[in-house]
Amino acid sequence: MKPFLKWAGGKHRLVDRIKALMPEGGRLIEPFVGSGAVFLSTQYDRFLLADANLDLVNTYRYLQREGSDFVAACRSLFVSENNTPEGYYRLRERFNRSRSVEERALLFVYLNKHGYNGLCRYNSSGGFNVPFGRYSRPHFPGEEMLSFWRKVQRAEFTHRDFVETMRSAEAGDVIYCDPPYVPLSATASFTAYSAGDHYWYSEAPFAPADAEAAEDDGYLVSFVTDMQREATEIQVFDARGTGIGNGPVARIPLPRRVPHGFHGTWVSA
Repeated sequence: MKPFLKWAGGKHRLVDRIKALMPEGGRLIEPFVGSGAVFLSTQYDRFLLADANLDLVNTYRYLQREGSDFVAACRSLFVSENNTPEGYYRLRERFNRSRSVEERALLFVYLNKHGYNGLCRYNSSGGFNVPFGRYSRPHFPGEEMLSFWRKVQRAEFTHRDFVETMRSAEAGDVIYCDPPYVPLSATASFTAYSAGDHYWYSEAPFAPADAEAAEDDGYLVSFVTDMQREATEIQVFDARGTGIGNGPVARIPLPRRVPHGFHGTWVSA
């Protein structure tokens, strides 16, 4: 199933490779859901889908709740007069000024398809600032949106920090974690992925965040990524008591071409 949004770093083309690495479980947790390419292609019973971008989360929530009515409202924006620089910047300004969650959700879909390369970018004041994309005929993803709507009847969308999301994991959950890319240096130019947020991540594993969630006996198996967007090793953490905070009990090197991302599940000891 293809995502209805364009998304930088989306994993649609890598889904088959990623799925082959993911274990069985009852619920899939994605702390950085993005376009949703991974969860859309899996068959878990339930989904907990989080993201720091509130506009993205609200767009998904409105589609989940309104279904075809939301799709029809989005379609009304995909007209020729809105596919011009003047039309685009008028609607972008409307989006930035709007305090209506529903209106911003509708415009978010429009901006995603008409803005340059499907980027999602905000300035330091929280304003969406992606330029006009100049596409001759932007695709309206009506069928993809309806497929998404049917899929997410088993999903919960939440806007919260990835640490809090991961701490909610329970025995039997599977975590797929694909963080937004970060600057390679403190002086590299950077613009926020979500209004008011800044993504500066430590290169340390996620172990400290998971320690409080590790109440059951077992091991947490994770693929740990580096700053170059590739998985570098499997780390196995002892999940009994506070053992996770003591670091991995085993490290298994991976080939350099493993897809970027973190995947984890609780495994019986």
